[in-house]
Amino acid sequence: MSDLPPPPPEPAAPAPAAPVAGTAVAPVPAELVRSPLSDGEWHRLHPLTPLLRGGLFLIVLIGIVVANLRDRLIELVFPWMLPDGVEWDEYAAEADPVEYLVTHELLLIALLAVVVTLVVLLALFWTSWRFHTFRITGDDVEVRSGVLFRTHRRAPLDRVQGVDLTRPMVARLLGAAKLEVVGAGLDSNVKLEYLSTANAETIRADILRLASGRRLGAQAARGEAAGTRTRAAVATVGAGLTGLIDGAEAPVEEPESVVHIPTGRIIGAHLLSGSTLWLIALVAAVVVGSIFGTPWVLFSIVPALIGFGTYWFRQITRSLRYAIAPTPAGIRITFGLFTTITETLPPGRIHAVEIAQPLLWRKFGWWRLRVNRLSGRSATDTQSVQFADVLPVGTRADAERVLRLLLPGLPADEQERLFPQGVLGPAEGDGFATTPRRARWLRPLSWRRNGFRLTPDVLLLRSGVLRRVLVVLPLARLQSVRISQGPLDRRLDVANLTGHTVLGQVSGGLGILDRAATQRVWEDVAVAVVAASAADRSHRWDAEDDEPDAASPDAAPAEAPRPDAAPAEAPRAEAADSGAVEPDAVSPDAVPAEPSRPDAADSSAVATAPTTEERT
Repeated sequence: MSDLPPPPPEPAAPAPAAPVAGTAVAPVPAELVRSPLSDGEWHRLHPLTPLLRGGLFLIVLIGIVVANLRDRLIELVFPWMLPDGVEWDEYAAEADPVEYLVTHELLLIALLAVVVTLVVLLALFWTSWRFHTFRITGDDVEVRSGVLFRTHRRAPLDRVQGVDLTRPMVARLLGAAKLEVVGAGLDSNVKLEYLSTANAETIRADILRLASGRRLGAQAARGEAAGTRTRAAVATVGAGLTGLIDGAEAPVEEPESVVHIPTGRIIGAHLLSGSTLWLIALVAAVVVGSIFGTPWVLFSIVPALIGFGTYWFRQITRSLRYAIAPTPAGIRITFGLFTTITETLPPGRIHAVEIAQPLLWRKFGWWRLRVNRLSGRSATDTQSVQFADVLPVGTRADAERVLRLLLPGLPADEQERLFPQGVLGPAEGDGFATTPRRARWLRPLSWRRNGFRLTPDVLLLRSGVLRRVLVVLPLARLQSVRISQGPLDRRLDVANLTGHTVLGQVSGGLGILDRAATQRVWEDVAVAVVAASAADRSHRWDAEDDEPDAASPDAAPAEAPRPDAAPAEAPRAEAADSGAVEPDAVSPDAVPAEPSRPDAADSSAVATAPTTEERT
């Protein structure tokens, strides 16, 4: 046995801090928030939240009561509707439950039961409201709810894709609204329902400013170390004075919309949609069936007309009160007549744009714009189409104005070429690689339009003759590119090109293209994506004024060069960084997987596990 003393125990590594109540959280920068509810402390929602969330249950309960008291109500309001020769006492004794309770001396017990039920409901609502809290810190938006089964949801600010504000009709009458913080994955949204309308507007602006300023945290720390504490103190005092003057719950003014859609155009656009063609075909089939078959088939038109009428009414009312305008935090889109939805779509969150013109709209010169962006909903969600339409119907001038908002980084000359060459083309010298002559019989009508063009900023996919479509894929947001071939494609030496973005209503696929041209653009995209991602700054919304002057001594050091700045002798390394694979190593059918990059959070690509949720 050794006589040496035992070695001293090694210090234990500190355990990671658990996100529990009472743990220190990142402070909220005072100069970025306006609402007193964005101070990093736990707050409760609107007192009417349980009533608004349980509104359907209350409506059903009221309906049951009214149905049981219908005869008493009829006697009080419409006494002439009682059957002739029947006295109310005789009729009520058999049909009215109140009369039954009175005659059997059960009225007191019934009233006591109603009071107990109301007290229990109020107690449950109050308990639910007490345990439903939220807080906004410098890092996250958190919501805790539940009494027996507790739920704690957290949305990191650096993964926020946008903030939607919804005002259902009943909530709007009560001055309330709900916020939905959009995350980067399915079922990742965090909801604050409900808040007062003024608080909801202010908190939404606070979250968007914090989500942008989150990326500038390191820069702010360097600026403070360089001696800018005085500047920060002045900004904090200025923000406080502004809050005292404007008020903590001052409503946010609606910015002026760049597009105004007449009500008649919205109604006409929906009546001239594809659903109308299906209705006409259905009516024609039913009429033919009734002539050559059984006449009673005509009665099936009635439920079809009711269904289509309901669908049209819902779609038209959702498109009314449409407005779109630029704000420092992104594009502000408002729509809806009864339930008004206002969403703020920050720049850099748009992964694909589609410009389309159905055949029935061509005579009127109408266009529709759709986008793919992370919404926290599945592509099959009933509201996914509504949220995808950033311009439900508009003229060419309207579409061009909205395109400038959606693609602010696209050069002016490219913006001017989108419509004449991309949407309305083909045009001479437009640069689109179209379907080769040997495969034109597969695209007998659209072979002139069916093509693609790559620029330093976007990948353009043009298709369709009866329905003109141009898809714009920003390279900074592109996830991967795939080329594929089937047996017939290999025979004709053509291929299919697909640009992968987040799931949405916009398809990035285009078929029957020259294989050699597709192979070249596949390789070129690999290099262009890296360069576009390195130069892109659209994800840093609301932060232009915060960028330090490059000439000042307090300026933050420049970003490290990206792989596209490497010497020219290593183009394959660039392709590997962008998620592409060398063509000679993998077959064209393979889908290149995009590896994670250190700046993935900063480039606002799809984030892995953007929202955490724990249940106890």
